[in-house]
Amino acid sequence: MSEVAGYILRIATKEWVNHVFDMAIYYTNLKRKWKSGHLILFIHKTSSGDSVVGCGMVDRISQRNELPDEEKSECEKGGWERAIEFKYVKQFDKPLLIKETFFKTSKLRGRFLHGLELNKEQLENIMNQAEKGSSHQKS
Repeated sequence: MSEVAGYILRIATKEWVNHVFDMAIYYTNLKRKWKSGHLILFIHKTSSGDSVVGCGMVDRISQRNELPDEEKSECEKGGWERAIEFKYVKQFDKPLLIKETFFKTSKLRGRFLHGLELNKEQLENIMNQAEKGSSHQKS
């Protein structure tokens, strides 16, 4: 597989989807080779199925003990070890169903997508589809 350009993170609840897009931060226990500049695709289960609901560009990774007290306490409550802080996050107007991407032929679904590595070509493929879908949305 070619070089890792990003990952998928699956967000379990609507409350945490809002938190990620409002605060541009994601708490996790996942051990990956996170790097500044990685593109992260956020997946959430919508009424139509698992969907890519947005993306974010990694700024930095902080271990729990490096965080301000309020965030440290949030991590302790959730049992998380690190925070991924984003340069930016973008929520798509229209979520892109996973089954409408190249994953349609994959057996990976739900929690098995969480933490999945993606190469540049895979990220570009999904981002192009998501942006086309979002542009069809009427304001």
